[in-house]
Amino acid sequence: MIVLDTHVWLWWLSNPEKLSPAAARAISDGVRDEGIIISSISSWEIALLVARGRLELAIDHRDWIGKTEGLPFVHFAPVDNIIALRSVDLPGDFHPDPADRIIVATAMTMALPLVTRDDKILNYPHLQTIW
Repeated sequence: MIVLDTHVWLWWLSNPEKLSPAAARAISDGVRDEGIIISSISSWEIALLVARGRLELAIDHRDWIGKTEGLPFVHFAPVDNIIALRSVDLPGDFHPDPADRIIVATAMTMALPLVTRDDKILNYPHLQTIW
């Protein structure tokens, strides 16, 4: 099982050539094992990017997210109180972006690696990452 960062989710479904070989393998294994986890905050991030004109999808973002929800190997992790509180108390020094903090807290709470290309997360020593 793995957790996908928002950009990795987008690239996996829309631009898979942007994925590193290790990320593509991890996702392929996650599909096979029905273990792809996406934080619900990533849906919020996508909707916000679309609303601000920073992201354009081939279809309406609600439909795009809905199609992902329909995949049997994808599971959305809600932002519950445990994850929300953990995102505030991340160990060490982590940057203040709230969505990244929630995604990192989700992976840490679930004890799963996070697939990301984000250098700020890749350099965070308290989390297993894949890229």
